[in-house]
Amino acid sequence: MIHKSIRLSFLTFIIPGILYAQDIKKLSLQEAIALGIENSKNLKLSQNKVEQAIAQLNMVKDNALPSAKASFLYNHAEIPTNTLSIGGGNPIHLPKRADAFIGTAAVEELVYGGGKLKYAEESTRLLSDVARLDADKNKEEISYAVINTYYSLFKVMQSKKVIAQNLESIDSQLKQAQRFFEQGIVTKNDVLRFQLQQANISLTDMEAENNRKIINYNLDILLGLNENTQIEIADPDAAAKAIGPLNSYIDLALGSRQELRQLDLQNKVADVNIKSVKANTLPTVGVGANLYYINPSGKFVPPTDQYIMPVTLGANISWNIGNLWTNKHKVTDARIQQKEVELQKDILSDQVKTEINSNYQRYQLALNKIRVLETSIAQATENDKLLASKYKNNVASAIDRIDAETLLYQAKINLELAKADAGLAYYTLLKSTGKISQ
Repeated sequence: MIHKSIRLSFLTFIIPGILYAQDIKKLSLQEAIALGIENSKNLKLSQNKVEQAIAQLNMVKDNALPSAKASFLYNHAEIPTNTLSIGGGNPIHLPKRADAFIGTAAVEELVYGGGKLKYAEESTRLLSDVARLDADKNKEEISYAVINTYYSLFKVMQSKKVIAQNLESIDSQLKQAQRFFEQGIVTKNDVLRFQLQQANISLTDMEAENNRKIINYNLDILLGLNENTQIEIADPDAAAKAIGPLNSYIDLALGSRQELRQLDLQNKVADVNIKSVKANTLPTVGVGANLYYINPSGKFVPPTDQYIMPVTLGANISWNIGNLWTNKHKVTDARIQQKEVELQKDILSDQVKTEINSNYQRYQLALNKIRVLETSIAQATENDKLLASKYKNNVASAIDRIDAETLLYQAKINLELAKADAGLAYYTLLKSTGKISQ
């Protein structure tokens, strides 16, 4: 019984650790993007809209097919008064009841409708392309959302690493101050200052851990993972990306941004709409065939020569002549709508240019910050060494020692944050070109 109790206690101890380990998932940035795209509910909704647009296109294509319909009628009549006398002539005797079978079948085909069917199909095909671009845009948005959250988690994790180093260092400094106090080299106030510094750093670590949990949960939801999954990330960018000329990014955006390409398609749709409206002034031509089955014999299978099956062939031409003078204002309205699309593209193009320039300048600023912070770390490191030596020799105060160490670790945190901000700024620049996967 004792051995069994020990085994149960051991299992109770290790099982939570095993379960916790199963909830840890290591992900690179590209793996996270792929997972986010795969599990995105918004992207699935966009794909559904694409399929809806394709279905709409197929329905429009069906309108060009011939129409056909058939009907079959059975008619029964009861004739209580079945004798008819008119004037002095012989009376007419009708049966007391009668049955008849009548069937029809018709096929019709629009041969020429002014091109309206062709324009409808072309317009719907262009709109399905717009839906595809909308799905592509959503894919870019999802990728950027994953990148943004991934970098936020990376920034917190890097801060926690520096904070851990700071805690380790301040713990060492505190032990040294306590030894100095016991030797009578420093006062009790110096020990308290190091203890206060340790408490402040611990509070910072608690806040960082809280932020990590929040961001980790958000990333779990974004990637479609279990909410309890702890994500381990890698350094998303080992080195800063080289940047090209500003105009190259602007040119890329003007040719790649989904919104601009959608407006190009909308302009083509408007052009097709103008042609379709103009087609209202043209005549339509159709052909058709009809088959009739008339069986008044009352029998489902009639005797010979007691039913008829006439077949008719026909063609029709119709022309709404009034459209010749009432259609011009509809054409004008369609042209105004096309002009509106063109103006929207001009406005959006200017907005894209300013967005590209803004993101371009932010990325350059981020790179410059990294260079400045690398210099400041070198200076803060030298200053920290100097104050550490002075403090050991009782030349510098505890305040000076703490300030030097605080400046060094703050510079280290700022550098890690600046590197993450630079990486995110680069992807923000790519997103504004419409090519975040570049």
